[in-house]
Amino acid sequence: MVKKFHLFVILCGCLLIALLIHRIGPGQLWNELKLLGWALVPLILIEGVADIFHTQAWRQCLSDAHRTLPFFRIFCIRMAGYSINYLTPTAGMGGEVAKGVLLASDNTGSESATGIIIDKLSYALAQLLFVVGGTLVTLPGMRMDRVIWVAMLSGTMLLGAGMFIFLAMQKYGKLGAFLRWFVNHRLGGRRLEKLAAQITGVDEKLQVFYQRRRSDLLLSVSWHIAGMACGIIQCYYFLLVLTDHPSLIVAAGLWFLGTWFSLLTFALPIDLGVMEATRVLTFVIFGLQSSLGLAYGVTLRLEQLFWAGVGLLMYAMLAAQMRRRSAQIKPDRFAGT
Repeated sequence: MVKKFHLFVILCGCLLIALLIHRIGPGQLWNELKLLGWALVPLILIEGVADIFHTQAWRQCLSDAHRTLPFFRIFCIRMAGYSINYLTPTAGMGGEVAKGVLLASDNTGSESATGIIIDKLSYALAQLLFVVGGTLVTLPGMRMDRVIWVAMLSGTMLLGAGMFIFLAMQKYGKLGAFLRWFVNHRLGGRRLEKLAAQITGVDEKLQVFYQRRRSDLLLSVSWHIAGMACGIIQCYYFLLVLTDHPSLIVAAGLWFLGTWFSLLTFALPIDLGVMEATRVLTFVIFGLQSSLGLAYGVTLRLEQLFWAGVGLLMYAMLAAQMRRRSAQIKPDRFAGT
C-alpha cells in the first residue's frame, strides 16, 4: 500500500512538471538551460560549500566521542544520510537511521541518536529563523494574494509551535514518556520495555546536552543559517548569468521565499514537481519570467541529484569500511576464546 502511494505521488509530480513545461513552453525552458551552460558547475559546487557548513552544524550537536571523528568522515556520513533520504521514499527517516548506524561505534547508539535528534531541531529552527527574518525584510511591497500570505503565516505559526513543543520535550526528557507510561502499566511486553529503556537513555543524554551545552545548539543553528545563506549567492549567480540586471536583494528575496515554500511543504514524502512549481511562483512574484523560474527549479533538481549521487558513493565506501571492520573483529573474538 505504501509503495503504491509513493508511486502515485511520483506520477503526480511528473505530471505537474509536464504541465509546467507545456504551459511555459519547452523551447523557452531549453533556451534558458542552454544559456546557463557550464555555469551549472559553479552552481552545483556552491551547494557543496553549504553542505560543509551544515556538517559543522551537526558536529556541534554530537557527543564528545563523536566530535573527535575526522571532519571528512562526519561529512561523508551526513551526505550518505542525505542520499538515502533523497533517493528513497522513507519520509526523511531512512537517512537518519543510516546516519545513526554509520556513526555509532560500540555502545554509542544512544549518543548517535541524540546527536541526530538535536540536529534535526537545530536545522528546523535555523530554517524558520532564516526564512521568516529574511522574507520580512525583502518581501514588503511584493504583490502576493492575501490567500498566500494567510497560508504562509498560519503554516509558519503552526510549525513554530511544533518546534517549541519538540524543544521542550527534548529539554525535559519527555520523548519516551508515552512508552514509559505503557511499560509502567505493564502493557506491550518485553519488546516495548526494551525500546522504552533505549529511548530513556536518549532522553537522559538530551537533558544533559540542554543543561551543559546550550551554547552548542546556538552555534549549530548559526552554522545551519550560514549554509542556507549560500543559496543567496547561488541564486545571484544564476541571475548574473541569465539576466541583464541582476540584483542581490532580488536574489535574496527569491531564495528566502523559495525556502519558505520548502519549509511549508516539508511534510510531503516527495517534492517532485512541487519545488519546480514554487520556484516558478517566486520568480513570477518578483516580476521575472516564469521560464526563468522553471529553469532555476530544474537547476536545483540537477544539483540535488548530483549531491545525492555523491552521498550514495560515500555510503558505499562507509558500508565497505564497516564490513571490513566487522570481518576483523570476528576472528579476534574467536582467537580470544
